Amino acid sequence: MIKIIYGAKGTGKTKQLIDLANENAKGAKGLSVFITDNKRCMYDVSRNIRFIDVSDWDVAGEEALCGFVKGVSACNSDHEYIYIDGVSRITGKGVAELSGFFYMLDKISNENDITLTVTCSCDLADLPDFVKRFV
Repeated sequence: MIKIIYGAKGTGKTKQLIDLANENAKGAKGLSVFITDNKRCMYDVSRNIRFIDVSDWDVAGEEALCGFVKGVSACNSDHEYIYIDGVSRITGKGVAELSGFFYMLDKISNENDITLTVTCSCDLADLPDFVKRFV
C-alpha cells in the first residue's frame, strides 16, 4: 500500500510524516525506514526507525531513488514501513514527472507487503491521477 501526504511547501508534511512514523513504530512487527535528503529531522524520528539521509549515499534522481528503495526492501524481508520525505527534492523532478517511480513503488509495496508513505509538495488539485489513487 502507498500513502501520500500532500500539501504546499511549508504546510507541515514532514512533521506529519514523522508523527505517523513514530506512531506506527510503537506497534510495528517489522522494520521501519525513514528516507530523506537531509539530517534536519534525524533526532525527531524514533530510534526504532532506521533513518537514512540519501545524500550520504549520493542518491540523486528518480532511477537512483527507485534503486535505493529496492535495495532497502531487498536487504531484509522483514520491512513493514518505508517513509520517503521530499520525493521531488531527491529526484529533482516534479510529482507529475514521476509516474514510473510511483509505478515501481506500487510494485515494491504489493510484492513485499510494505506500506510506503511519501510526501509530495503539491496541492490535491495538482496531484496527477497516478498519485491521487493513493490518497
